[in-house]
Amino acid sequence: MTDLKYDTNGLIPVVVQDRRTNEVLMVAWANAETVGLMESTGYTHFWSRSRQKLWKKGEESGNVQRIVSIQTDCDADTLLVRVDQTGVACHLGKPSCFDEVLYGTTVSTMAVIPELARVIKDRKENPSDESYTCKLMNNETQMCKKVVEEAAEFVLSVKDGDADSASKELADLIYHVMVLAEAKELPVEKTYEELSERRQ
Repeated sequence: MTDLKYDTNGLIPVVVQDRRTNEVLMVAWANAETVGLMESTGYTHFWSRSRQKLWKKGEESGNVQRIVSIQTDCDADTLLVRVDQTGVACHLGKPSCFDEVLYGTTVSTMAVIPELARVIKDRKENPSDESYTCKLMNNETQMCKKVVEEAAEFVLSVKDGDADSASKELADLIYHVMVLAEAKELPVEKTYEELSERRQ
């Protein structure tokens, strides 16, 4: 096992990601003791530099993080921890601590995937008659038909060499697949396991 490199204060930065979406949830600090606690308990523990004490994420709020994996970078001086997040990660009540955009835009990035997933989940938990997503979820046959329809339109756009149309159809396909998967509560981690088998 690789020996971790702690800084002069005995600390190492920890980047925490959502295991399903790879969304960065937060960054914190750990020392050797809290790394040991993470490995022994399966939940994130950190060192508070301001309070000078150990703390378990969610010990007061209940928003705990169950660890799925811990990795280190090539220099062994930073940890990447993928977790199942209960509730929200940010102490301000936001899903992720990384909410404010200082430069550029996240519109053309994968940041939309966890955001869209949260909207779809919210529509399921708080249905509205005005919502197209809710109408889909109330009609299993329609949900399934839309996935087949959008898949066919995507393939035809690709075959026609129409990149703009293919991009739009792919967006429609991804959205409708996400709605169906959420409605049926399909465990996405099982899909990731299957995809792992296809890397060879």
